[in-house]
Amino acid sequence: MKTGLILSLALVGSILLLALFGSHLAPHDPYKTNLALAQLSPSWEHPFGTDHLGRCVFSRILSGASVSIFSALVVVLVAAAFGTAIGVISGYVGGIVDALLMRITTIFQAFPYFLLAVAVAGTLGIGLMNGMISLAVVFWTSYARLGRSLVLGIKNENYIKASRLCGAGNHHIVLKYMLPNIGSPILITGVLDISAVILSMAGLSFLGLGAQRPTAEWGAMMSEARNYLQTAPWVVIFTGFALFVVVVCFNYLGDTLRGLLDRKATGK
Repeated sequence: MKTGLILSLALVGSILLLALFGSHLAPHDPYKTNLALAQLSPSWEHPFGTDHLGRCVFSRILSGASVSIFSALVVVLVAAAFGTAIGVISGYVGGIVDALLMRITTIFQAFPYFLLAVAVAGTLGIGLMNGMISLAVVFWTSYARLGRSLVLGIKNENYIKASRLCGAGNHHIVLKYMLPNIGSPILITGVLDISAVILSMAGLSFLGLGAQRPTAEWGAMMSEARNYLQTAPWVVIFTGFALFVVVVCFNYLGDTLRGLLDRKATGK
């Protein structure tokens, strides 16, 4: 299991470094058009070929990694922070506050998450930032449910009762005793959600609701290339493969972390 963790961290770390420095490693300007080089098949000069405007697909995938991956990381961070806060408040306070917050959460969860994201993005208007907001609006609910259940499981533990008897305030109890004990499941859920958010962001961009042309975002690139599938299929193939690799690596890391947490919980 430790070997799997090291391998998954190495893979995800490599992806993050590539996303961070991808635009500097690109052999060509990802936004420079040259119709004389349009729809060239893969070669040593252009490993993934060129698109209908003569732009290097390999360079655009490298440059787009930062947009696709880091936008997803921001969405997950915002959704996790907001949802966990709602869940902790709901589980710790209880009563009518708990009932009200969970009813609101249930309303959001009643809709298929991607359809709700499309509806929110359509209401806010097209653009990468609005796409990120729409996904954060959708993904916070799972953290609210998880945070509430975890708080309910520990709120009556002896160390919580002892801290109350010692005069500790609610903020102190939540920040010092509760959040550290529920952090691991939240972290694992966040890692697993990164893959779903990357795919959802690509889906929104593919539908024209996320990143817009000529931004080198993977979903927008596939949307732009769909009219040229017969003449330049490599654009969609290689961009889709980049999505596949990133999603698999983040899922692998999440599954490895979850396995370690399960082993720790069972004492094996």
